[in-house]
Amino acid sequence: MPTALVTGASAGLGRALAAALVSRKWTVVGDGRDEAALTAAAREVGFTAVPGDVTDPAHRAALAGACPGLDLLVNNASSLGASPLPPLGGYPLAELENVYRTNVFAPLALTQLLLPALTAARGTVINVSSDAAVEAYEGWGGYGSAKAALDHVTAVLAVENPDLAVYAVDPGDLRTAMHQRAFPGEDISDRPLPETAVPAFLRLLGERPASGRYRAADLLVAA
Repeated sequence: MPTALVTGASAGLGRALAAALVSRKWTVVGDGRDEAALTAAAREVGFTAVPGDVTDPAHRAALAGACPGLDLLVNNASSLGASPLPPLGGYPLAELENVYRTNVFAPLALTQLLLPALTAARGTVINVSSDAAVEAYEGWGGYGSAKAALDHVTAVLAVENPDLAVYAVDPGDLRTAMHQRAFPGEDISDRPLPETAVPAFLRLLGERPASGRYRAADLLVAA
């Protein structure tokens, strides 16, 4: 039975991915900062909960300890940053540091810890990206530039680890709590639910194309 670690599994895309993997007989370990929400999701979906913050080295060590063997790492946990979204010219630098700590440094640090297990399994790393990594949207400079850095980290990891499948995946705009924080007070009910993007991730796992950056919309159309 293959094993996956999904960060940010208490809600949104992380929870949807965890549920899909569990339904396909994967053993899933999930983390999240909100212990109550993570515990509830783990109970309902059927994964092992390891609550904590991915920016905390002790928590990352606990996650590695929970995954002695690992076939898939999904770095999904992310920080939007300040809300409402501020222009870069006035972005609070302490908050920007936190965005990079969560969206770039933590995924890389966790990947470093788990690289031996992933290499032994010829496994897969999926880093959840965003269209804001490649498009210049007003107000999205903090989050977008961090995701752009994560995209490049992903690309270099792929070159350095040819036995692994290493993907950056843009899931598209989804109806999540984080996306709602980007548009406070606005109705985002027109955005699709996170579950709609899951088949794109499953296609990557099933077909294992070349490492690279993929858009869920393209994978879904091709499917």
